[in-house]
Amino acid sequence: MHALDWHLVNSAEVEAWPARLLRPRASADARALARSRWCLRRKRDGRFLAALDDAGHLHALLPGLARERGVGEALAALHALHERAGEPLFLPLDGLLGHLAALGLDETYGERTGLPLVAEPARLEFAGFDRYRRPLWLLAPAARAWRRMQAAARDAGVALNAISGYRSHAYQLGIFERKLARGLTVDAILAVNAAPGYSEHHGGRAIDIGCPGEPPAEESFEATSAFAWLREQADGFGFAMSYPRDNPHGIVYEPWHWCWHPAG
Repeated sequence: MHALDWHLVNSAEVEAWPARLLRPRASADARALARSRWCLRRKRDGRFLAALDDAGHLHALLPGLARERGVGEALAALHALHERAGEPLFLPLDGLLGHLAALGLDETYGERTGLPLVAEPARLEFAGFDRYRRPLWLLAPAARAWRRMQAAARDAGVALNAISGYRSHAYQLGIFERKLARGLTVDAILAVNAAPGYSEHHGGRAIDIGCPGEPPAEESFEATSAFAWLREQADGFGFAMSYPRDNPHGIVYEPWHWCWHPAG
Protein backbone atom coordinates (compact mmCIF):
# COMPACT_ATOMS: atom_id res chain seq x y z
CA MET A 1 0.00 0.00 0.00
CA HIS A 2 1.10 3.56 -0.69
CA ALA A 3 1.83 5.62 2.45
CA LEU A 4 -1.21 7.80 1.82
CA ASP A 5 -3.38 4.69 1.71
CA TRP A 6 -2.98 4.40 5.49
CA HIS A 7 -5.33 7.35 5.95
CA LEU A 8 -9.01 7.87 6.55
CA VAL A 9 -10.23 10.57 4.18
CA ASN A 10 -13.09 12.48 5.77
CA SER A 11 -16.01 14.55 4.52
CA ALA A 12 -19.21 15.78 6.12
CA GLU A 13 -21.36 12.66 5.63
CA VAL A 14 -19.15 10.02 4.02
CA GLU A 15 -15.65 8.81 4.82
CA ALA A 16 -13.20 6.84 2.68
CA TRP A 17 -11.34 3.96 4.32
CA PRO A 18 -8.49 1.84 2.94
CA ALA A 19 -10.41 -1.24 1.79
CA ARG A 20 -7.90 -3.67 3.31
CA LEU A 21 -8.58 -2.40 6.81
CA LEU A 22 -12.31 -3.13 6.74
CA ARG A 23 -14.04 -6.34 7.83
CA PRO A 24 -17.13 -6.72 5.64
CA ARG A 25 -20.02 -8.84 6.89
CA ALA A 26 -21.57 -9.64 3.51
CA SER A 27 -19.74 -11.93 1.07
CA ALA A 28 -20.56 -9.63 -1.85
CA ASP A 29 -18.92 -6.71 -0.03
CA ALA A 30 -15.90 -8.88 0.79
CA ARG A 31 -15.40 -9.75 -2.88
CA ALA A 32 -15.71 -6.12 -3.97
CA LEU A 33 -13.32 -4.84 -1.30
CA ALA A 34 -10.75 -7.53 -2.07
CA ARG A 35 -10.41 -5.98 -5.54
CA SER A 36 -10.51 -2.37 -4.33
CA ARG A 37 -8.28 0.26 -2.85
CA TRP A 38 -10.86 2.36 -1.01
CA CYS A 39 -14.31 1.95 0.49
CA LEU A 40 -16.82 4.76 1.04
CA ARG A 41 -18.72 4.44 4.34
CA ARG A 42 -21.74 6.37 5.58
CA LYS A 43 -20.64 8.07 8.79
CA ARG A 44 -23.83 7.95 10.79
CA ASP A 45 -24.17 4.15 10.71
CA GLY A 46 -21.00 2.76 9.09
CA ARG A 47 -22.88 1.36 6.05
CA PHE A 48 -20.61 0.48 3.11
CA LEU A 49 -21.66 2.55 0.11
CA ALA A 50 -19.15 1.90 -2.67
CA ALA A 51 -15.73 0.49 -3.47
CA LEU A 52 -13.12 2.30 -5.57
CA ASP A 53 -10.50 0.26 -7.42
CA ASP A 54 -6.99 1.24 -8.51
CA ALA A 55 -8.27 2.35 -11.90
CA GLY A 56 -10.68 4.78 -10.24
CA HIS A 57 -13.81 2.78 -11.07
CA LEU A 58 -16.61 3.09 -8.52
CA HIS A 59 -18.56 -0.06 -7.64
CA ALA A 60 -21.84 0.48 -5.78
CA LEU A 61 -22.36 -1.66 -2.68
CA LEU A 62 -25.99 -0.67 -2.16
CA PRO A 63 -28.88 0.27 -4.45
CA GLY A 64 -29.52 3.94 -5.11
CA LEU A 65 -25.94 5.07 -4.68
CA ALA A 66 -26.58 8.06 -6.97
CA ARG A 67 -29.12 9.38 -4.45
CA GLU A 68 -26.80 8.97 -1.47
CA ARG A 69 -25.88 12.31 0.07
CA GLY A 70 -22.20 13.18 0.37
CA VAL A 71 -20.71 10.65 -2.07
CA GLY A 72 -19.55 13.32 -4.52
CA GLU A 73 -17.93 15.33 -1.75
CA ALA A 74 -16.13 12.24 -0.44
CA LEU A 75 -14.83 11.35 -3.90
CA ALA A 76 -13.55 14.90 -4.41
CA ALA A 77 -11.68 14.73 -1.08
CA LEU A 78 -10.22 11.36 -2.01
CA HIS A 79 -9.07 12.52 -5.43
CA ALA A 80 -7.34 15.52 -3.81
CA LEU A 81 -5.54 13.38 -1.23
CA HIS A 82 -2.10 13.55 -2.85
CA GLU A 83 -2.38 17.30 -3.49
CA ARG A 84 -3.29 17.95 0.14
CA ALA A 85 -0.66 15.71 1.75
CA GLY A 86 0.82 17.44 4.79
CA GLU A 87 -1.67 20.32 4.77
CA PRO A 88 -3.58 20.71 8.08
CA LEU A 89 -7.20 20.62 6.96
CA PHE A 90 -10.36 20.42 9.05
CA LEU A 91 -13.97 20.07 8.05
CA PRO A 92 -16.36 23.02 8.52
CA LEU A 93 -18.77 22.92 11.45
CA ASP A 94 -21.82 23.55 9.25
CA GLY A 95 -24.78 21.41 10.21
CA LEU A 96 -23.61 20.70 13.73
CA LEU A 97 -25.97 23.23 15.32
CA GLY A 98 -28.93 21.31 13.93
CA HIS A 99 -27.76 18.19 15.76
CA LEU A 100 -27.45 20.16 18.98
CA ALA A 101 -30.90 21.68 18.57
CA ALA A 102 -32.38 18.20 18.23
CA LEU A 103 -31.01 17.48 21.70
CA GLY A 104 -32.32 20.74 23.11
CA LEU A 105 -28.83 22.24 23.17
CA ASP A 106 -27.18 25.23 21.56
CA GLU A 107 -23.83 27.03 21.67
CA THR A 108 -24.45 28.12 25.27
CA TYR A 109 -23.51 24.55 26.23
CA GLY A 110 -19.92 25.41 25.36
CA GLU A 111 -20.09 28.59 27.39
CA ARG A 112 -21.40 26.72 30.44
CA THR A 113 -18.85 23.93 30.29
CA GLY A 114 -15.81 25.73 28.95
CA LEU A 115 -15.55 23.12 26.20
CA PRO A 116 -14.71 24.40 22.70
CA LEU A 117 -16.29 23.20 19.50
CA VAL A 118 -14.01 20.65 17.86
CA ALA A 119 -13.79 20.33 14.08
CA GLU A 120 -13.17 16.95 12.46
CA PRO A 121 -9.90 16.50 10.54
CA ALA A 122 -10.27 16.05 6.81
CA ARG A 123 -7.65 13.31 7.02
CA LEU A 124 -6.59 10.94 9.82
CA GLU A 125 -3.68 8.54 10.04
CA PHE A 126 -3.78 4.84 10.87
CA ALA A 127 -2.28 4.48 14.36
CA GLY A 128 -2.47 0.71 14.71
CA PHE A 129 -5.31 -1.38 16.07
CA ASP A 130 -7.26 -0.90 19.27
CA ARG A 131 -8.04 -3.53 21.91
CA TYR A 132 -10.84 -4.91 19.74
CA ARG A 133 -8.68 -5.13 16.57
CA ARG A 134 -10.44 -2.16 15.05
CA PRO A 135 -8.35 0.39 13.10
CA LEU A 136 -7.37 3.30 15.34
CA TRP A 137 -7.47 6.71 13.63
CA LEU A 138 -5.73 9.81 14.96
CA LEU A 139 -4.43 13.12 13.63
CA ALA A 140 -1.03 12.37 12.07
CA PRO A 141 1.23 13.88 14.78
CA ALA A 142 -0.95 12.37 17.52
CA ALA A 143 -0.69 8.96 15.81
CA ARG A 144 3.09 9.18 15.74
CA ALA A 145 3.20 10.30 19.38
CA TRP A 146 0.92 7.42 20.44
CA ARG A 147 3.07 4.83 18.68
CA ARG A 148 6.21 6.23 20.34
CA MET A 149 4.56 6.29 23.75
CA GLN A 150 3.17 2.78 23.43
CA ALA A 151 6.61 1.47 22.41
CA ALA A 152 8.33 3.28 25.31
CA ALA A 153 5.83 1.82 27.77
CA ARG A 154 6.38 -1.66 26.31
CA ASP A 155 10.15 -1.26 26.76
CA ALA A 156 9.44 -0.41 30.41
CA GLY A 157 7.35 -3.56 30.82
CA VAL A 158 4.02 -1.73 30.69
CA ALA A 159 1.31 -2.69 28.20
CA LEU A 160 -0.88 0.15 26.95
CA ASN A 161 -3.74 -0.55 24.59
CA ALA A 162 -6.09 1.83 22.84
CA ILE A 163 -9.80 1.61 23.56
CA SER A 164 -10.89 4.31 21.12
CA GLY A 165 -9.53 7.28 19.22
CA TYR A 166 -11.24 9.48 16.63
CA ARG A 167 -15.03 9.68 16.69
CA SER A 168 -17.14 11.70 14.28
CA HIS A 169 -19.88 14.14 15.25
CA ALA A 170 -22.35 11.63 13.81
CA TYR A 171 -20.99 8.84 16.02
CA GLN A 172 -21.26 11.02 19.13
CA LEU A 173 -24.84 11.88 18.21
CA GLY A 174 -25.55 8.16 17.93
CA ILE A 175 -24.32 7.65 21.51
CA PHE A 176 -26.88 10.20 22.68
CA GLU A 177 -29.67 8.70 20.59
CA ARG A 178 -29.04 5.19 21.94
CA LYS A 179 -28.92 6.35 25.55
CA LEU A 180 -32.05 8.49 25.12
CA ALA A 181 -33.80 5.41 23.73
CA ARG A 182 -32.87 3.57 26.94
CA GLY A 183 -34.61 6.26 28.98
CA LEU A 184 -31.68 8.44 30.07
CA THR A 185 -32.10 12.20 30.08
CA VAL A 186 -29.84 14.55 28.14
CA ASP A 187 -28.47 15.93 31.43
CA ALA A 188 -27.59 12.43 32.64
CA ILE A 189 -25.79 11.66 29.37
CA LEU A 190 -23.87 14.95 29.50
CA ALA A 191 -22.39 13.91 32.84
CA VAL A 192 -20.37 11.22 31.08
CA ASN A 193 -20.39 12.23 27.40
CA ALA A 194 -19.62 15.59 25.84
CA ALA A 195 -22.29 16.94 23.50
CA PRO A 196 -21.77 16.24 19.78
CA GLY A 197 -19.18 18.70 18.51
CA TYR A 198 -17.56 19.16 21.91
CA SER A 199 -15.74 15.85 22.42
CA GLU A 200 -11.95 15.91 22.15
CA HIS A 201 -12.24 12.66 20.20
CA HIS A 202 -13.66 14.60 17.23
CA GLY A 203 -10.31 16.28 16.61
CA GLY A 204 -8.32 13.05 16.35
CA ARG A 205 -6.01 13.99 19.23
CA ALA A 206 -7.73 12.15 22.11
CA ILE A 207 -7.34 8.49 22.95
CA ASP A 208 -8.94 6.32 25.61
CA ILE A 209 -6.24 4.08 27.03
CA GLY A 210 -6.50 0.78 28.86
CA CYS A 211 -4.35 -2.20 29.76
CA PRO A 212 -4.76 -5.98 29.61
CA GLY A 213 -7.05 -7.44 32.23
CA GLU A 214 -8.64 -4.10 33.06
CA PRO A 215 -12.21 -3.26 31.97
CA PRO A 216 -12.37 -0.37 29.51
CA ALA A 217 -13.12 3.19 30.59
CA GLU A 218 -13.49 2.47 34.31
CA GLU A 219 -12.18 4.53 37.22
CA SER A 220 -10.35 1.41 38.47
CA PHE A 221 -7.77 2.09 35.73
CA GLU A 222 -6.14 4.58 38.11
CA ALA A 223 -4.92 1.69 40.30
CA THR A 224 -2.94 0.05 37.47
CA SER A 225 0.77 0.23 36.71
CA ALA A 226 -0.21 1.52 33.26
CA PHE A 227 -1.87 4.60 34.77
CA ALA A 228 1.09 5.16 37.10
CA TRP A 229 3.42 5.06 34.08
CA LEU A 230 1.23 7.52 32.17
CA ARG A 231 1.19 9.95 35.09
CA GLU A 232 4.99 9.96 35.05
CA GLN A 233 5.77 9.71 31.34
CA ALA A 234 2.86 10.79 29.11
CA ASP A 235 3.75 14.47 29.20
CA GLY A 236 7.05 13.70 27.51
CA PHE A 237 5.08 12.46 24.50
CA GLY A 238 2.66 15.40 24.47
CA PHE A 239 -0.27 13.64 26.17
CA ALA A 240 -2.21 14.99 29.14
CA MET A 241 -5.19 13.64 31.10
CA SER A 242 -8.15 15.82 30.14
CA TYR A 243 -10.66 15.19 32.92
CA PRO A 244 -9.13 14.85 36.37
CA ARG A 245 -11.28 14.88 39.48
CA ASP A 246 -13.26 18.09 40.00
CA ASN A 247 -12.47 19.33 36.50
CA PRO A 248 -14.15 22.63 35.51
CA HIS A 249 -16.13 21.05 32.64
CA GLY A 250 -18.50 19.02 34.80
CA ILE A 251 -17.34 15.73 33.24
CA VAL A 252 -16.79 12.75 35.53
CA TYR A 253 -13.23 11.70 36.39
CA GLU A 254 -11.73 9.86 33.39
CA PRO A 255 -8.26 8.50 34.17
CA TRP A 256 -8.34 6.63 30.84
CA HIS A 257 -8.87 9.71 28.61
CA TRP A 258 -5.67 11.37 27.37
CA CYS A 259 -5.22 14.03 24.70
CA TRP A 260 -2.19 14.94 22.61
CA HIS A 261 -1.32 18.66 22.52
CA PRO A 262 1.08 20.31 20.04
CA ALA A 263 4.31 21.59 21.60
CA GLY A 264 4.18 25.28 22.46
